[in-house]
Amino acid sequence: MNVSPFFKLEIFAPAEAVDEILEALHSAQAGIIGNYDHCSSISQVEGSYRPLEGSTPAVGEVGKLYYGGECKIEVNCREEYLIAAIQAVREVHPYEEPVINVILLANARYGATM
Repeated sequence: MNVSPFFKLEIFAPAEAVDEILEALHSAQAGIIGNYDHCSSISQVEGSYRPLEGSTPAVGEVGKLYYGGECKIEVNCREEYLIAAIQAVREVHPYEEPVINVILLANARYGATM
C-alpha cells in the first residue's frame, strides 16, 4: 500500500483575511496541483465559539457565545511543505487560536496525481 505524500489543509478565517492567508500558503508551496499553482477552494460557512477568560478574541466577547460567518479555505499541500505552510498561516492569521485541520489524502493510492 502506498502512503500518500499529499495533505489537505482546511483553514477557517474571516473573509477579510483570506487573500493574505492564500498568499502565505502560496509562498510556502501549498496549493500546487500538477502544473498549476494558487489552487484553492473557499466556502462561506457559519461558525460559533465562546471566548473563555484569558482569551483575546478577534471577534466576539469573552464569556458570550458568538455565531457568525467566516470562510473555509481548502488547499492541497505536499508533505515536505506541510510544516512551512502551517507556520506561514499562523504568522498572518488574525485569530488567537486559528483552526487548521490537516487531512491525509489517499490520492496516490488510487493513481491520482497532484
